[in-house]
Amino acid sequence: MCMVIFAPIFAVCAFVTCGGYYGHLQVKVDCGGRRQSNVSIDIDFSYPFRLQQVHFKAPLCDVEREEVLFLDGDFSSAAQFFVTVGVFAFLYSLLATIVYVFYQNKYLKNNRGPLVDFAVTVIFSLMWLLSSCCWSKSLSDIKRATNPTEVLLLISACRAQENSCAATQEPFWSRLNTSAVFGFVNVALWSGNIWFVFKETGWYKTGQRYPTRSASGKRSSEMRERLYSESSFDQPDDSFGLYRQDSVTLSKGDFNKQVERQASINQSQVSFSLPQTYLGKSVVYERDNSVTSQGPMIFINEM
Repeated sequence: MCMVIFAPIFAVCAFVTCGGYYGHLQVKVDCGGRRQSNVSIDIDFSYPFRLQQVHFKAPLCDVEREEVLFLDGDFSSAAQFFVTVGVFAFLYSLLATIVYVFYQNKYLKNNRGPLVDFAVTVIFSLMWLLSSCCWSKSLSDIKRATNPTEVLLLISACRAQENSCAATQEPFWSRLNTSAVFGFVNVALWSGNIWFVFKETGWYKTGQRYPTRSASGKRSSEMRERLYSESSFDQPDDSFGLYRQDSVTLSKGDFNKQVERQASINQSQVSFSLPQTYLGKSVVYERDNSVTSQGPMIFINEM
């Protein structure tokens, strides 16, 4: 949402404050009481800041003529790069806004829209960072090249001690300073939006679909499996051992059938935790030369 609302606004503020700049510098030359005294010189410069093409005329106090001087430096590459990034970021943010609002289903189809959006967002984040750094460095060089002290040193009449020169008006740098600030604001905005775009891609969803188990969870699962195996297979043997000690005349065939039945039920019922009961054959006991018959015995298997 922050991408949709703030990205176009800050992009416009960045390239408009830089591309629409116009600077004015005015200096005055006094030739020491001669005819050419209190001469005002106006120096105008603007975007794209090709200062080597900015020229002005300054009087020569020794003779009745003027000299043509030029400023130093060409800073058009950094300024144009900054403005170009701002314009394309503005256009893309508008396009992304239209897609988010009116074509959300097509945007999420086959996961192509989020992947393209993620790649473009990363590229614009890097471009904003690079262009903002270059423009900040060029802005400091522009301020130095248009400094009244540096401009007065270019005038031959101002290098003579009998003449006096002064700056009557200096450029205002607040607009260009604002453009540099907006550039780094766009860096933070687009870099922060990388995370939100990444959440829409399939990479983030794949990582959330299969969460990793913690070490404590693995240990508890292993303990449960170990306890289950011990209770499922060891206890029946003990119960049958007790049964063999107490029983007297249980037939071998019935005993084998009972073991096979109990083992098959234990293997099939893995997740059932209630005790199981099994009904055995009737048992005949012999005591003191007398035969006593009892009902069927019940075996309990605790799982």
